[in-house]
Amino acid sequence: MRPILLPAMTFAALLLAGCASAPNTPSLTLQTHKTPAQYADCVVPKLQGSALNPSVSQTQRSYRIVVPSKISADNVLEAYKAGSGGKVFVYERHLLASNLLPSSFERAAQECL
Repeated sequence: MRPILLPAMTFAALLLAGCASAPNTPSLTLQTHKTPAQYADCVVPKLQGSALNPSVSQTQRSYRIVVPSKISADNVLEAYKAGSGGKVFVYERHLLASNLLPSSFERAAQECL
């Protein structure tokens, strides 16, 4: 019984480690030639098409797009005004098993650059 318990506990710890990443560190930083408004206009329909339910908030210089997650912290895209275009910060928390391929959230973020 004990030989089975150790691998199961190790696997559970690894899954939890994926959720314990630093919440203020972006998982991806992107540069775009689009303004934050243009970027949000592109990415929101793509997220909705992937059956995600984004909510959008804006300030004078940025857009924040939040997609709720049932498993971990919410996924967030922040698009800020930069010199010639914008800078996009992606905050996405993955389970370790899903890190192999880009998620629909990450694909939408990259397709709209």
